[in-house]
Amino acid sequence: MFMRQGVQLIVTIVLARILTPEDFGVVAMLALFTGMAGLFIDGGFSAALIQRQQTTHEDETTVFFFNLAMGLVMALSLCAAAGWIAGFFGQPVLQYLTYAMAFNLLLNSASSIHSTLLNKEMDFRRLAKVGAVSSLVSGVVAVYMAGEGFGIWSLAGQVVSSGAVSLVLLWWWHPWRPAWTFSFTSLHSLFRFGGYEVAAAATDIFSTNLHLILIGKMYSVGEAGLFERAQRTQQLPITLMMNVINRVAFSAYASISSEKERLARGLRQAQTITMFVNVPVLAGTIVLAQPLVLTLFGEQWLPCVPILQVLGLGGLLWPMHVLNLNILRAQGRSDLFLRITLLKKMFAITVTVVSAFFGIMAIAWAQVVITLFAYFVNTHYTGEFLGYGGRKQLGDQLANFIAAAPMSCAIYLTIETMQSQPLYELAAGVFAGGLVFWFTCRLLYAELLNECLYISGLRKRPGQP
Repeated sequence: MFMRQGVQLIVTIVLARILTPEDFGVVAMLALFTGMAGLFIDGGFSAALIQRQQTTHEDETTVFFFNLAMGLVMALSLCAAAGWIAGFFGQPVLQYLTYAMAFNLLLNSASSIHSTLLNKEMDFRRLAKVGAVSSLVSGVVAVYMAGEGFGIWSLAGQVVSSGAVSLVLLWWWHPWRPAWTFSFTSLHSLFRFGGYEVAAAATDIFSTNLHLILIGKMYSVGEAGLFERAQRTQQLPITLMMNVINRVAFSAYASISSEKERLARGLRQAQTITMFVNVPVLAGTIVLAQPLVLTLFGEQWLPCVPILQVLGLGGLLWPMHVLNLNILRAQGRSDLFLRITLLKKMFAITVTVVSAFFGIMAIAWAQVVITLFAYFVNTHYTGEFLGYGGRKQLGDQLANFIAAAPMSCAIYLTIETMQSQPLYELAAGVFAGGLVFWFTCRLLYAELLNECLYISGLRKRPGQP
C-alpha cells in the first residue's frame, strides 16, 4: 500500500508540474457523474456480500452478472449524456473525456466482484499488490502522455489504464469464476441491505462533489482544479492508513457485530492509532501549507494554499467519522445509515449552496462546518448502540490535540526563522515538528504513545512473546 501511495504521489507531482489547474478542474467536473454511475453499477451488493457472513456461489454469481449488465447500461447512459455535460460546463473536451470514463466504468464492473471477495476474505495483501501494479503502470502511461503533450488526455489515460490493469490482475490472481446462473431471490435478499447503501452512497457522492460543480459553473474550472488539488493534498497524509483500516474495520466489525463491548474496544483502538497519526500530520500540513505546495506542485498552485489550510481543519476528525460509520454498517442497520446520511447530506447541500454565493473560501469554511455537524450525528448512534458517544471519543483523543499544539508552534517558528527555499523550510519544519510531538507525547502522554506502538505492532506489550 505504501508503494501504491508513493507511486500515486510521484505521478501527481509530475503531472501537476506539467499540466494546469484547468486540466485537473475539467476532469474533476466528471467526478459526480462517474461516481453516480459507478454506484448504480454496484447497487450496494458489494457491501451486502461483506456484511452477510454466509453467502453462496449463486449469490456471488448473481451480483457479478448484475454488475456487468449495469456497467453496460451506465456506460451507454453516460455516453448519451456526454454532449449535455460538455454544454453545461461550456467545455467541449468533456464530451470525449466522458466517453473514456464510460469505458472505464465497464472495465470496473467486470472486476468488482473479485475486489469485493478479497475484501470479505480480508486478503488485503493481494488487493494491495493489484493496486500497486495498476498505479505504477497507469502512472507511467500518464507521465509519458503528459510529456508527449497530450495534456488533459494524460489524466484520462491514467484512469483507463488503471482500470484495465486492475481487471486483468484481479481475474488472474483470484480463482473465483462465475457460473451460468442468476437468482432473483438472491438479488432481492441482498438488495434489502444493499438498497439502503446505494441510496446513502448516492446522497454522499452528490453532496461530496457538489462544491466542485458549483465552483466550475459559478466561477471557473481553473478554480475548481485548485480546490480539488487542495482537497486531495489535505486527504493525502491519512488516505493510505484509512484505506487499509476502513477495509479491515467493516469486515472485522461485521464478524463481531453482536459483541458490544468488544466493538467499543475495537473502535477506541482504531481511533487511537489513526488519530495519533492524523492530528499531528494535518496540523503540520496546515502550518507548512505554503512550502509544501511550492515544493510538490510549483508556483502555479500557490493560490490553493489558504484553501488547503481551511480544509485541513475539517479533516482533523475524518478518521473518527469513517470508523463510527463502519460500526453502524456492521450492525446491519443500513436503514438507519440511510436516514442519518440523508440528514447530514441535506445539511451539507444547503450549507454548500449558500456558501457558494460568497466565494471559494466560504465554500472551504462550509466544509469545516459540515464536518463538525456530521461528527456529532455519526457518534450519537454509536453512543446509543455501544455506550461510546462523541464526547467520550473526543475525550479519549484529547491528548493528540494537546500534543499537536506545541508541535505546530515549533514548525511555525522554524519556518519563520529560516525564510529559506521551500524545500528546506519543509524539511526543517517536518523535523522540528516531529521531534517536538514525540517528546511531548513521551513527557505527558507516555501511555498514549505506548498504546499506539502496541496496536501498530511496532512494540510488544510487556510479557508478550
